[in-house]
Amino acid sequence: MNASVLASPDLLAILPEILVVILVGVILLVDVLSKHSAKNLLGWMASGGLLLILIIKIVFLYPGDRQGYAWGEMIVVDAAAFFFQVLILIGAIITIVLTIDQKKFKISAEYYALLLISSIGMSFMAAASNLIMLYLAIETTSIPLYALAGFNKQDNKSVESGLKYLLFGAMTSAFMLYGFSFLYGFSGSTNLSVISKTLAGGSVPMGIGILILFLVVVGFGFKTSIVPFHFWAPDVYHGAPSPISGFLSTASKAAGFIVLMRFMLTVYPASLHNWVVIASVLAAVTMTVGNLLALVQKDLKRLLAYSSISHAGYILIGVAASTQLGIKSAMYYLLVYLFTNLAAFGIAAILEDATGSTEISKLTGLVKRSPWIAFAFLATILSLTGIPPFGGFISKFLVLAAGIQANLVWLVIVAIVNSFIGLYYYLGLLKLAFSNEGDLLEIHPKFSWKLAIGTCILAIVILGIFYTPWFQHLDLASVNLLTFN
Repeated sequence: MNASVLASPDLLAILPEILVVILVGVILLVDVLSKHSAKNLLGWMASGGLLLILIIKIVFLYPGDRQGYAWGEMIVVDAAAFFFQVLILIGAIITIVLTIDQKKFKISAEYYALLLISSIGMSFMAAASNLIMLYLAIETTSIPLYALAGFNKQDNKSVESGLKYLLFGAMTSAFMLYGFSFLYGFSGSTNLSVISKTLAGGSVPMGIGILILFLVVVGFGFKTSIVPFHFWAPDVYHGAPSPISGFLSTASKAAGFIVLMRFMLTVYPASLHNWVVIASVLAAVTMTVGNLLALVQKDLKRLLAYSSISHAGYILIGVAASTQLGIKSAMYYLLVYLFTNLAAFGIAAILEDATGSTEISKLTGLVKRSPWIAFAFLATILSLTGIPPFGGFISKFLVLAAGIQANLVWLVIVAIVNSFIGLYYYLGLLKLAFSNEGDLLEIHPKFSWKLAIGTCILAIVILGIFYTPWFQHLDLASVNLLTFN
């Protein structure tokens, strides 16, 4: 890799992760020493601690145009890794705040510890430049999420979702690890750059190369819920605690996409044309299947799960383009989607807390029961639909522009058709929420929920109106991914 040697020591490269580990220890210690129930205090400590770590990372640890290795070339320090690590920290903070004050399941210090440990794994996923580090990071991310998905032990659906997530995750991890073993066997190295040179040299037979690509895509496709590796998402999102469902659909998906982009653009640059074809087909199928299955859902969380699958297809348009505009657009889409979907699942959590259910019919008359939540829901759904002036519009416009620039016109047409399908079921939700029917049971969201959802809505509006400075900040990150070798 032709990169400048970082002046910062290796310890500085993982300082935020070290601080998160310390935060985990503090939370567990406070829980042990506390004589009274202080679960809300633990939540504010966790979110406040992460916010402080986020500020330290942004102010002191931005790498700028430097790109280099750390820890024996196990991780890379660059603007791309920095962007996704910041994204993951923001997602974890909002998820924790959404969890505070909820009564659906019993919160414990272990809940926050698992969430923080999973965030550490995602952070290393964003920076991994070695197969061993990548696999360890994925497992560090996944294992706590298996427990969190089934954390509500009083709810059979939650336990079932955790078990399904574990079984499907273990199966796809085995596929991915098998593919990694092939790459190591042929290259004699676990470094992505060395593996890239081996594949480019033609020493891997075509049939084996296709098999390796399939095995690896299975693992990455599972993390990003790309069709046909999406089958776990609806059941897991439906049964898991709503804040965890939001975390899975945003931060975990973002970590999966950075791994997918860095791996494919690094290991398979010589086969870029073949990757464009594969990614384009996967994007078209993922968008279509997600939107069509969302049409028939009766539960809000299951609908959002299929919506999440369809949005993975839109993001794949930028990935398939494999240009600087395409990579930037995919990254900006993930940024907007983080706030949008966390708000959506936050509102689902409020609905579940008030009515005991997340059935779509429970949305009826929401504007009469809580105008504040109703208008937050309006902004969220319009952003998911891609209506201006919200962030979802500009992010979708950018990935479509990247598709046209890359001559993927047919894929852009498929995306536009799918957008109209999404418009149909999204507007159906708004029709119920703003109808004059339904019961008169008022909904009184807690302060923590208002804070988290209000922050998300504000971010959606800002990213939709003042998108230029944020989008320009991704120039360097996209170049890092395209030139990493």
